[in-house]
Amino acid sequence: MTKVRALVLERQHELKLREIELPLEVGPGMIKIAIHTVGVCGSDVHYYTHGKIGPFVVNDPMVLGHEAAGTVIEVGEGVTHLKVGDRVCMEPGIPDPNSRASRLGLYNVDPAVSFWATPPVHGVLTSEVVHPANYTFKLPDNVSFAEGAMVEPFAVGMQAATKAGIKPGDTAVVLGAGPIGTMVAIAALAGGCARVIVADLAQPKLDIAAKYQGVIPVNIREQNLVEEVKRLTDGWGADVVFECSGSPKAWETIMDLPRPAGTIVVVGLPVEPVKVDIAAASTKEVRIENVFRYAHQYDRAIALFASGRVDLKPLISETFAFEDAIKAFDRAVEARPDDVKLQIRVAETA
Repeated sequence: MTKVRALVLERQHELKLREIELPLEVGPGMIKIAIHTVGVCGSDVHYYTHGKIGPFVVNDPMVLGHEAAGTVIEVGEGVTHLKVGDRVCMEPGIPDPNSRASRLGLYNVDPAVSFWATPPVHGVLTSEVVHPANYTFKLPDNVSFAEGAMVEPFAVGMQAATKAGIKPGDTAVVLGAGPIGTMVAIAALAGGCARVIVADLAQPKLDIAAKYQGVIPVNIREQNLVEEVKRLTDGWGADVVFECSGSPKAWETIMDLPRPAGTIVVVGLPVEPVKVDIAAASTKEVRIENVFRYAHQYDRAIALFASGRVDLKPLISETFAFEDAIKAFDRAVEARPDDVKLQIRVAETA
């Protein structure tokens, strides 16, 4: 065990920057990474404010953070595709490679997966971490550390777009213009959608999403979303609907949005059970897909960043120094409507 400085969630509502002992031995197939940039995720904030998410309860001090990029500083035996000095980003989930889910390529739903900053697993808001090389990806020279830390949330959007089975020229609807909803919209456009109708209650979030060509913002405080979708599609409906808000209310009219034989992709997790109109889904033959994190998306997301086809830099609202990490979390708790992604720069170098 090695003592390192980290942002530790001691218990609900209590964060400290302090030294903590973490396992940093580099075994075969592993690498050590000096962390540079970490994004503040809604799940991190939820653990801070509520102390738990579903069955995952913070019973002991836990290091937060799972959206990260950094530099390789040590390479374990058998690692050939990475070397010291490589700039990288990392998938935070480590599955059991021998599980049935992993052997089927569905490692994101492996019940035994170990995921950064999910109790009792420590996260990466610290100076150094050790991680499997197979879940670590080299960043191209034209992709910054800040962008590297955005790969993790964007991978959720990539997973959603992939599960949707988008065809060139499709029209999509995204319910919710938060960080994930906005990234789902961008991924849907990259996947071939001609236009994406993004719906939300907060105009500042819609204004940010609308900066991307192909996004049509709809403020559902002022406009009827069902009527707008009908108007924009000549009454036919959207090819794909992405539910990213997590609001039970979204399910009251969601079946009115897709076209016959269209698709609904569930990305946001409702805080309570929802009623699904199965009769409406059946009569339209609506296909319903679900998304849990991602699988096999990191390399494709990085390729989109490197090509210039996807630019997420406008979504980075502010970057905090590591010494101001608690301020970053308190800012996230405020949930300012014009904030999309807050990041923390752990390394001293630019």
